[in-house]
Amino acid sequence: GPDGRVVKADVVAAGNGATAAGPLASADVSGPGAKGAVEVIEPNRTQQLIARRMASAKATIPEFQVTVEVDSEAAFELREQLRGQAEPLPSLNDLVIKACALALRVHPGVNAAYVDGHFERYGRVNIGMAVASEGTLVVPTVFDADVKSLTEVALATRALAAKVRDATVSPSELAGATFTVSNLGMLGVARFTAVINPPQAAILAVGAANPRAVVGADGSVTARRVMELTISADHRIVYGADAADFLATVRKRLERPAGLLL
Repeated sequence: GPDGRVVKADVVAAGNGATAAGPLASADVSGPGAKGAVEVIEPNRTQQLIARRMASAKATIPEFQVTVEVDSEAAFELREQLRGQAEPLPSLNDLVIKACALALRVHPGVNAAYVDGHFERYGRVNIGMAVASEGTLVVPTVFDADVKSLTEVALATRALAAKVRDATVSPSELAGATFTVSNLGMLGVARFTAVINPPQAAILAVGAANPRAVVGADGSVTARRVMELTISADHRIVYGADAADFLATVRKRLERPAGLLL
């Protein structure tokens, strides 16, 4: 019927075991079994929790995204300089986590949450690190990442990732995060948007550092590795200018990475 309404002809056809003609009725014309054998898989408790939290986040959080490009050549150069001197060698993701932690100190409104109609700002900077594991996603926490040295951050991320893989990470190591970093750059993903991990105010999605043609101030063109960072923020507590300022600070820290060693 008009606008997909059920009309008398639909009812009569259904009673006769037939299908009334129309755009809605033609949705499945291939009959049962067209998809082959169906395996029903029950999600585990972690997958159920993630499903509930992510559905709640998308349904209740008015989020928006802001993206910046970061020239990551200096970050790679710093890693090379640290090779053989720092154990373990900090990864690019470790540098991002440390840069975010320092930026959150400058922008405390992002190190926050909207909870039950009020704002909460946190005294500690604890960075959640999204780690994929056995068909699920686990987010262990690097506590006090702002005061940890870069080497201590690297040690923490490797220990936490190993515990996630071995399924030995403790509940206390999965709690207390005030901000989350999700990195798909190592999988070749250039840009993506991540879903906020409630009740946190924001999450940062990190893309791959890919070579691009960059025009210098003198007009020269060179190939440099550029990485895209996209923040998803809760608009109830973080506004567009706040997100842009935060990303600008993170970019400055990564493009001048020597300050991450202080």
